[in-house]
Amino acid sequence: MRLRVRTRKISIVAKIDRLKEEVGWLKVIFGVLVAIDASLLGWLAQNYASGSRVLVLVGSVVAAAVTYAVVRVNRLAYRRIEELEEA
Repeated sequence: MRLRVRTRKISIVAKIDRLKEEVGWLKVIFGVLVAIDASLLGWLAQNYASGSRVLVLVGSVVAAAVTYAVVRVNRLAYRRIEELEEA
């Protein structure tokens, strides 16, 4: 009986550690994506009139995709944080 309780505690601690590590990585990914998104939007703001249409169009599509990725990573991080609170 004692062994089961101890194994369960170790399992819970391992899950908590894994979730903490995952949240840490998600923070890094989130920061990189936000920096890329801000750079793309800044470039678009400066070059939308003078840049080639193809380049501005591709930049806009990529900026939209990166913004979507930022939102997805943010939601995933919050889900992992909620899992940490439940553990």
